[in-house]
Amino acid sequence: MNQPNDLTLSETELFVNISNDQKIRVLKTGAGEPIILMHTIRTQLDYFKEVIPELAKRYTVYALDLPGHGKSSIDKQANYDEPYMRQAVIAFIKKLDLNNVTLVGESIGAVLALTVASTMPERIIKVVSSNTYDYETRYADGVRRGSMFSNLVLANYAIPIHGAIFAALENWLFLGMVLSGGLKNRSWLPNELLSKINRAGYRKGFRYVERNVFANWRSWGKARALYSGVKAPVTLVYGDHDWSTLQERQRTASELGNAKIITIENSGHFGFVDNPAKLLEVVLNA
Repeated sequence: MNQPNDLTLSETELFVNISNDQKIRVLKTGAGEPIILMHTIRTQLDYFKEVIPELAKRYTVYALDLPGHGKSSIDKQANYDEPYMRQAVIAFIKKLDLNNVTLVGESIGAVLALTVASTMPERIIKVVSSNTYDYETRYADGVRRGSMFSNLVLANYAIPIHGAIFAALENWLFLGMVLSGGLKNRSWLPNELLSKINRAGYRKGFRYVERNVFANWRSWGKARALYSGVKAPVTLVYGDHDWSTLQERQRTASELGNAKIITIENSGHFGFVDNPAKLLEVVLNA
């Protein structure tokens, strides 16, 4: 683990080498048994800023930048699908030799919480999976459900060659308009968070990562095949205005077996930003 000289967060910011050419940025804080936080599609660990201080009173918190996101390393030869992301999280857990782990994720992070728990059940004691992103039937299907603007933007991303050019035009305003389609309680992401997410988009190679994650939409649905292997207790959480349909939520619950299911009122897909107090309550009581 290498500690950078320019810490931008009050907590400890680390870069963990999980392979020779892959580093994961981690925010670590608190004391107690480990809890790992995994963010949504197109965001980064700062996404959990509003809940980390309270979680740190009970847990040793590890908030991750998923591969290619935030400040984690970018590999333009990698295929950023669910198995690739899952193996990175597993490698992180093994690298730090973490046990009795609580996994918390939202969106693609929620899917990873379930698939990691299924893959290494001996280390995971609890899972909170919020607004699982495991239902797409086309490129960026979930995000495109957020608004007409989101549908227009992501439809353009999907077009070969043109999509790469169009994605390069992404800016703070466009990104905010797309992501606001995942909110219900708030009309806009906090400016500090949006600015950090926007800056990450200008890293060399990030547009490849962004479009590659969306292009691998099938892998997130295929991940449901692993859900039956989850041994730890699962709390499955949905905002009442999440992008998923009721049928899609019921399918996920059915494949998990006997998960505890909670629906949060007046909340969208980005629950830990849209309704952080309620999500914190759910995690602490899981």
